[in-house]
Amino acid sequence: MIFLPDKRLLFAAILFFGLLAMTARPATDPDLWWHLRTGQWIVETGHVPHTDPFSFTRGGSPWVSHEWLSEVLFYALWKLAGPITLIVFSSLITTVGFLLLYWRCPGKPHWAAAATVLGAWASAPCWGARPQMFTFLLASLFLWLLERAERRPRLLLWIPPLFLLWLNLHAGFALGPALLLLYAGGLLLEALAGTAPWSEARPILARVLLATLACLALVPLNPSGARLYRYPFETVLASELRFLIVEWLSPDFHRSMYFPFLLVLLLLMAALAVSRFPVQGRVLAPLALLLLAALDAVRHIPIFILMAMPVIAQALAHSSRPAWPPALRPRRQRLRTLSYSAAIVFLALFALWRWTILANTQNAREAALFPRNAVAFLRTGHLPERLFAFYDWGGYAIWNLYPQYRPFADGRSDLYGGDLLKQAAQSVPNLRPGWQAILDRWNVETVLIPPAAALAQALLLDQRWSVPYRDSQAIVFVRNHPNHHTLLPALSSKRP
Repeated sequence: MIFLPDKRLLFAAILFFGLLAMTARPATDPDLWWHLRTGQWIVETGHVPHTDPFSFTRGGSPWVSHEWLSEVLFYALWKLAGPITLIVFSSLITTVGFLLLYWRCPGKPHWAAAATVLGAWASAPCWGARPQMFTFLLASLFLWLLERAERRPRLLLWIPPLFLLWLNLHAGFALGPALLLLYAGGLLLEALAGTAPWSEARPILARVLLATLACLALVPLNPSGARLYRYPFETVLASELRFLIVEWLSPDFHRSMYFPFLLVLLLLMAALAVSRFPVQGRVLAPLALLLLAALDAVRHIPIFILMAMPVIAQALAHSSRPAWPPALRPRRQRLRTLSYSAAIVFLALFALWRWTILANTQNAREAALFPRNAVAFLRTGHLPERLFAFYDWGGYAIWNLYPQYRPFADGRSDLYGGDLLKQAAQSVPNLRPGWQAILDRWNVETVLIPPAAALAQALLLDQRWSVPYRDSQAIVFVRNHPNHHTLLPALSSKRP
């Protein structure tokens, strides 16, 4: 008797290796660098910072380091073997999140796999080596546990300890109780509408609400304590930040990267319209809220995908095709198993090749996006420490130049607030009215900016500033000051 592996397991294996290659991204997120420095700071000092140690504009101000555990983990991985470890680890985290989605998709394995791949494609703009991927993984795990717990209630016991981990990894932990409450609310609506017997809904509802209360009680168990009860809401409601941070903007469907997300929306509408089975309230309630969230901000698209794809897969599950004659089925199954096995081997090799390529090109990608040579010059130049760096380079400056230099601002939007971020990202670089007063008020004496920036052109014409270093990617300015007049000629000689 020939053993034939379960078809759904074969598709899961194909998805696993395919997604490992598909989700791999270079470790070049602008925020990665200050995450690494924070992780290093925690490891070396032995405690989590509660005030900002890195910038000069907010130095000593209260700071909620809500991603502290992610940052320690990222730094440990980086220290272990450099960026390749983060590339592989982030790919694994994302892939496991999508595999849980695959197991939640009903119907035939090929339709479930197709829905999962489409969902991965639609959420691709949000992938990367960033703590946010922990929220994606844990949200996917929460939904899997919720659905399986209807038949195996003890699975809900996993939710509180996982939530405790989540709330120390990323501020997206607030999504956990939100999903539980939306699930409970949808289930209650089912019972009130008569689509779910109250005798069956009541114990499920009670267990979910108890899990929610347990999660809420655990929130203070983090280095910031009860402050995290309100922190996620303060971030989401900070409307002034939403116009400065790209991932907080609504998806622009004129851009090709959001075409897969648009396709998902169209398929979801079609699935809801033609499905033979009504979608349960416990699905519709979180789906509706997450749809609004995804249309409101790009960063919420992956979480919406976790709710939308099972609905689409359910509609696809009822598509039919002619059955193979019984006499041909065993032979077809053996051939299919061989082809699946070959696909698994191919995709495993492809994922390994993809990781190798990313590892080999990491330095080139980093050098193309960040001012590596200018930073190397600053490390040896001993210029004044108050550094105004191009906004996307702020985190890179913290990783490479702290504590010798302290930047004006970086990607920690919650720390700086809307007004200071506007100064850093818009007013000064774009020469908005008052830009000179901002530099003077903060006593900025060193500037690191792309040569094409309007600020660079203005400072080149300003006799109060000198240029000790420049290349095709970055230009360094230093304010002419009596204390610097003997320093600048020596620095100028270091130009390449």
